[in-house]
Formats: sequence, structure tokens, C-alpha cells
Amino acid sequence: MSHTAHIRSHRKPRPRSASTLALRAGVAGGVLSTLAVAGSAGPANAEPVTETIEMPALTFDTPELASAVALSAEATQQAALDLNLQTQENAAAAKAAKAAKKAKDEADRKAEAVKKAEEAARAEAQERSSRSSERTTLSASGSSQGVSNATGSAATVIAFLKAQLGDAYVMGATGPNSWDCSSLVQAAFRQVGIDLPRVSQDQSLAGTPVSLDNIQVGDILYWGGAGSAYHTGVYIGDGQYLDAANPSKGVVIQDLSGYPASGAVRVL
Repeated sequence: MSHTAHIRSHRKPRPRSASTLALRAGVAGGVLSTLAVAGSAGPANAEPVTETIEMPALTFDTPELASAVALSAEATQQAALDLNLQTQENAAAAKAAKAAKKAKDEADRKAEAVKKAEEAARAEAQERSSRSSERTTLSASGSSQGVSNATGSAATVIAFLKAQLGDAYVMGATGPNSWDCSSLVQAAFRQVGIDLPRVSQDQSLAGTPVSLDNIQVGDILYWGGAGSAYHTGVYIGDGQYLDAANPSKGVVIQDLSGYPASGAVRVL
């Protein structure tokens, strides 16, 4: 007999958790039950099984498992937050790009509008300059010819009138780029030193009345009664006259056959 057989161990027994003990008991019970069934099913003279099988102890450290689960949940939550943040950043970037494109398109549109306006202004300035030069030439030509030469004066009047073709009709306007009917007639005859009345009614009484069958280039035509005319123009030959017609036509050449005059007067 060993001298240490009855000496109690001073090693502190390892605590077992309830789950560990229950698991070991369940496993051991299941093994013993299986052995018992196997023994009863064997021959009657079979020897009883006396071997004991020691099952390994399975332990679960509950605090570590909880910590691992918590870490996994935190990682999942962080991934979700990162994905949401990335989605928001992408949306913000797309919105900023769309706003930038809209601003650029608007800037391009305004720049194009400014460019067209400048081009139109330059074209108008060139046209005015050309007309002013032509009118100056006509005025000098009329002054040199004098009013005594009727043929030359008529040519000067007609040349001035044709230089205004395309100008606008504006009631009450007196040039240089817009006229009404009587202001255009008045300005044309002023080129040869003849000062006509301003309005159509008075122009229809100026000079000498002539028959429409005997009109000549440079005669003043009127529509309405003498002294109550509502429109005037100038005969330019070949059955045509030139006038500041109306707001839709402006200064144009028209056929007498389409709009016959009521009468005519001669001042040249």
C-alpha cells in the first residue's frame, strides 16, 4: 500500500459550469444507454461489459462567445454605415455634376445670345453708316443741280426715296430709319430745297393739281380727298409709286394698279 494513498490532494477542484455538467451528463448517459441496449440484445451467456469510456469534456466560454458575437454585430453595423455614407457621397457627387452642367449650359446660352446681339448691332451700325453716306451724297447732288432743273430735281427726289427702302413705318416718325407717309415725302423734297407741309392733308393741296392720266415722275400722289387726304406717296414712273406704306410693309415700291391714288399734285 502506498504511503500517499490516503493523503488528500490540496489542488483546488476546477469549477464546472452548469452547461458543461449537463452536457457531460447527457453524453455519458447516451453512451451508457447505447451499451446497455447492446448488452441486452446479445447472447444470454455474453459477459457484461465492464469497460468505461471517458468522453472528452466540452466547454463553452460564454463571455468570449458573447464578445465575439458583439464584435461581429459591430462590424456588420460599421459596414452598413460605410455603405450608406458611400451612397450619400455618390448621390452628392452626381447632384453637383448635374448642377455644374446646367450652369455651364446656361452660361453658354447667355454667351451665344450676347454674341448674336453684338453681331446684330454691328450689322445695324454698318447699314446706318452706309445709308448716311448715301443720303449725304444725294443731298449734295440735289443742291448742285438746283430746283430750276425739274428733271434733275425729280431724279434727286426719287434717288433719296429709294435709299430709304426697307425702313420701318412708324406713325409720327421723321427718320432717319423710320418714317410715316408724309414725313418721308417731306424729307425727299427737302433734298431739292422744297419745303412741304408736314401732314398728308396739307400736302394734297401743295403745288398744282394734275390729272392722274398726266402724272410725271416726282409728282405727289394722295389718297382721300384734296385737303382731307389720309396718305401720300411719290410717283416714280412705270405705273409705280414709292411710299411709307404701313407698319407691316414699311417703305416700299408698289403698283398703282393695286391701290389707285385719288389725285396728284406737282411741285417740281
